[in-house]
Amino acid sequence: MDRTVAAPPKRLSPFKRWLLKGLHETQTPEGLQERESHHQHAHPWWKVMCLTGVDYFSTLGYQPGIAFIAAGALSPVATLILVLLTLLGAFPIYSRVAAESPNGEGSISMLEQLLSRWKGKLFVLALLGFVATDFIITITLSAADATAHVVQNPYAPHWMQHHIFVTLALVALLGAVFLKGFKEAIGLAVVLVGTYLSLNFVVVGYGLYELFFRHPDALPRWLHAMYGAPRVNGNTLMMSAAVRSRWRAPRMRRHLLLTAALIMSVFLITSSLVTATLIPPAKFQIPVGEGAGVQNATANGRALAFLAYQFFGNGFGTIYDISTIAILWFAGASAMAGLLNIVPRYLPRYGMAPNWARATRPLVFVYTIVAFAVTLIFKADVEAQGGAYATGVLVLMSSAAVAVTLSTWRAGKKGTTVAFAVIALVFAYTTVVNVFERPEGIKIASFFIGAIILTSLLSRVWRTTELRVERVELDETAQRFIEEASRHGREEIRLVANRCDAGDVAEYEEKEREKREDNHIPTRDPVLFFEVKPKDASEFSGVLKVQGVEVGGYRVLRTESPAVPNAIAAFLLHLRDMTGKIPHAYFGWTEGNPLAYLFRYIAFGEGDTAPVTHEVLRQAEDNPDKRPVIHVGG
Repeated sequence: MDRTVAAPPKRLSPFKRWLLKGLHETQTPEGLQERESHHQHAHPWWKVMCLTGVDYFSTLGYQPGIAFIAAGALSPVATLILVLLTLLGAFPIYSRVAAESPNGEGSISMLEQLLSRWKGKLFVLALLGFVATDFIITITLSAADATAHVVQNPYAPHWMQHHIFVTLALVALLGAVFLKGFKEAIGLAVVLVGTYLSLNFVVVGYGLYELFFRHPDALPRWLHAMYGAPRVNGNTLMMSAAVRSRWRAPRMRRHLLLTAALIMSVFLITSSLVTATLIPPAKFQIPVGEGAGVQNATANGRALAFLAYQFFGNGFGTIYDISTIAILWFAGASAMAGLLNIVPRYLPRYGMAPNWARATRPLVFVYTIVAFAVTLIFKADVEAQGGAYATGVLVLMSSAAVAVTLSTWRAGKKGTTVAFAVIALVFAYTTVVNVFERPEGIKIASFFIGAIILTSLLSRVWRTTELRVERVELDETAQRFIEEASRHGREEIRLVANRCDAGDVAEYEEKEREKREDNHIPTRDPVLFFEVKPKDASEFSGVLKVQGVEVGGYRVLRTESPAVPNAIAAFLLHLRDMTGKIPHAYFGWTEGNPLAYLFRYIAFGEGDTAPVTHEVLRQAEDNPDKRPVIHVGG
């Protein structure tokens, strides 16, 4: 027999109902899945691609300019290497991740299986720290990128020259979109991505026409400059990393990944070629804010916008700027969607976040506030956040590569394992080099990791006395024991909590005699023994499967649980609801230091069982008359 165990629902105000909407529904945010069956509300795959890939597509707003600053005339080569790394490295990795975790758990779930108990949980928390670094910095960096385009536009009003204020406003607007809902976020992503890619098709297409038909001397001049260019500092991988391509795939299936990768591969290579050949190198060096208009504009960080003004004038250039600003602002949407998808899958399940963290809107408020703080700390400076962004991205890509390598190795695919191992080594090497060259990134990531671990452990301590059983399942024997015990005329069912030692007849005989004498239990009242075997205490909740066993005429109910007192409390409430009678549970006194028992309970799920069980029941049932009774004696 199955029965869900839950505390009685409490009446909520209209605001709390709005804020916690979806709390008891599926943890997957609405709209982030493709259509799998007629029972699910989903969106077509190309719409999902627009939301999860908006961050990737937005790189066209700054990638060609940053590539030229990083590599000079070699920027098209650096971009080509980046594209090859994406198609031959990142794409196979994330395709494998998507295949093995189709519900969006990602590589973290794959790595979680490698370590057991608290080691695995702490490992996941560390990875979530890098996830938070990557995603939060993506939100703030994207908003700062958009603000930079606003400031450089010749038509921008004077009041929009306040960099930090505009960035904060864009972050707040992004949060407002997700407070409205995922349906609205996906619709907006489709419009922005469609418009932006169309405008880039026009600018890049006309640039190729200019390059090959109107300025045929530009290509040989660029080739001469490329061959004579000084060697770029650092290795080729770091030169590619400097381009800062944003590749993430929180819930993208293989065809979504491939479509996004091919679209961006074509745009990245062609845009890098036209900007490197048609824009004078001096234009990449003009400081931002030095004059206005096309003549004094800078191509630094906005190379395609520079060409849009040059090719089609201020009107079209401004339209392109507005589209770039919009998609750069909304680039943080893929990061916000990723956070809203991944965090509720882990922290609430571990008991390391409040239960409201399963709902979308409270998390949106939390992430927006954190993004405000990061923006103020870094003063909305794009470059100042670059190190933290690169560190987060590279660590997550390296961890995904390691997870896939281990997965194929366990599956016995030796050839595939070697290929993925090489990719993992490439990403790991690039990560290490990046950490040494830009150590501020690992410092910021360490802050996020420390904050997540600290708040998670505090939450775990705070939630230790919650009712932590999802439902109770009884086998046939346990069901029969309970039904027969409840047929007696008395209004109580008597349960003796026992820690099984030998498990023989003598043990139960001694325990029953002791409890009847200490608590004056009438001999005519039947007694059931209830035994909970502690299992992985790092787990927070689960299903309580109860098995009935008869030992020499004594009826014993046995189960396993991460937390012994919580399991007993849940079972007592289950008995009450199942039989309509108030259960009485009998415990013995424990001797020892209360602080030691507290630590044992938090770390190992057992300790001074009786008082903790009583406290769990008190929190779960407000009415004392309906609350199971705890007896302590001996």
